[in-house]
Amino acid sequence: MLDTTWELPFWKDLARICGIDEAGRGPLAGPVVAAAVVFPRNYRPRGILERIDDSKRLAPELRNKLAPAIMDVADDWALGIVDAGTIDRINILQATMLAMNRAVESLNTLPQLLLVDGNRFTPSLPLPFRTIVRGDSKVFSIAAASILAKTGRDEIMSRYALEYPGYGFERHFGYPTAPHVEAIATLGRCAIHRKSFKLRKLGEK
Repeated sequence: MLDTTWELPFWKDLARICGIDEAGRGPLAGPVVAAAVVFPRNYRPRGILERIDDSKRLAPELRNKLAPAIMDVADDWALGIVDAGTIDRINILQATMLAMNRAVESLNTLPQLLLVDGNRFTPSLPLPFRTIVRGDSKVFSIAAASILAKTGRDEIMSRYALEYPGYGFERHFGYPTAPHVEAIATLGRCAIHRKSFKLRKLGEK
């Protein structure tokens, strides 16, 4: 579990520090979704938010409880979404950058510093930023963003499951599980599948 120790030195001079992370780089279908989260200055987690961690380390039930709590406490938060067609057109790396920037641009007030998970970021606005490798397991605000990105994307994929039955999107959320690959072999790809993502098991080149 994480606290805001990493953010505290920056809060000495800055009021609006934004954590950014994404979900959905690896799936075969659906969008990539990024989240941007700004907590109150000098915030100290309490209650259920003391359990914030990298979304990948948390059970789905806990993620789904944490997400509304994060939204309630945060000064500001937003999602950025880039669909499968755009991913195919500009590639997944550029689509991830676009989703992150869309999240930042959708905030009510621009942050003074961006803390971004990973080792690269290309900002669309002239804002200072820091990239942090494995930031979602180190930095409270990035971990919170990872939870909002993951739960937001899961919700989108669950809605797609109703629109495109038979693929099991409500279970694997578009990731390349064996049942998903088998469904593609049987049904073919649907409109939200990423055409640029190849499947060796199906003999694609």
